[in-house]
Amino acid sequence: MKDIIIVGSGPAGHTASIYSARADLSTLLFEGWMAGGVAPGGQLTTTTEIENFPGFPDGISGPKLMSDMKKHAANQGVEFLMETVESVDLSRRPFKVKTSSREEEAQAIIIATGATAKRMHVAHEEEFWQKGISACAVCDGALPLFRGQPLVVIGGGDTAMEEAMHLSKFGSKVYIVHRRDELRASKAMQERVLANEKIEVLWSTVLVDVGGSNALEYVLLKDVKTGKEFKQEAKGMFYAIGHTPNTDFLGSQITTDDMGYIVTEKGTTNTNIPGVFAAGDVQDKIYRQAITSAGTGCMAALDAEKYIVENPL
Repeated sequence: MKDIIIVGSGPAGHTASIYSARADLSTLLFEGWMAGGVAPGGQLTTTTEIENFPGFPDGISGPKLMSDMKKHAANQGVEFLMETVESVDLSRRPFKVKTSSREEEAQAIIIATGATAKRMHVAHEEEFWQKGISACAVCDGALPLFRGQPLVVIGGGDTAMEEAMHLSKFGSKVYIVHRRDELRASKAMQERVLANEKIEVLWSTVLVDVGGSNALEYVLLKDVKTGKEFKQEAKGMFYAIGHTPNTDFLGSQITTDDMGYIVTEKGTTNTNIPGVFAAGDVQDKIYRQAITSAGTGCMAALDAEKYIVENPL
């Protein structure tokens, strides 16, 4: 039996494992294998350049950052399994964690499985993923390839409005592609966007495809009322159509909100089950940044350590 099992290998999971192992707690981290459609290391493995993680003034690639975090954790004695957790039994301690090939037990569990950005997966999307296409304007919008260029945001809710406002600081023009003739965003957000001269809403329009040579150069759009397709020049396209928390393996054992995000006690990483903690994007639908995920990973490890000390098996 381990002291702590961590499910998830992004910034939250790795940070939690570092703190856990340094507290002299036996720690097992399940990295997952293409869980949520991404490689071990989480969404950052699909990010080519990170310019806003403290300590890297010249930037660092997402895969390199996650590789270094894993090395750091390994140096502290964390044990890794590159397997995807398929189910957990949280009905009693020790908690049970199951994959297709094994079952492990732990005094405490930290869930750090993240959330997967929703994408439309149009025909040529994969060719330009991270070559002009992103699902996080706050993460990538300030990169040099987007500065002074026409940019596109797909979506119509508050997140899409926030992303468009952020991108308007860097791009020459920002086009919001929305399938309806009215936005879903709050009135206040709509007013801010519509008053911004650098932002234009393409109403009743949907994404059909993307294109370019070595990097994104245009998006192919369709007017849903006329059926007419047209190309819009774009050096960047950002999905803002929501995220799906990776919580299916939990069944209904953990309390989640109406969007599927794990609910944690305010100011802590405690879930509704004592001894089970949640960190990173799986419980954060607001910030969704590497640094905030790492911060909650630290919190989860400290919360779990305190719990184990006060509730030994």
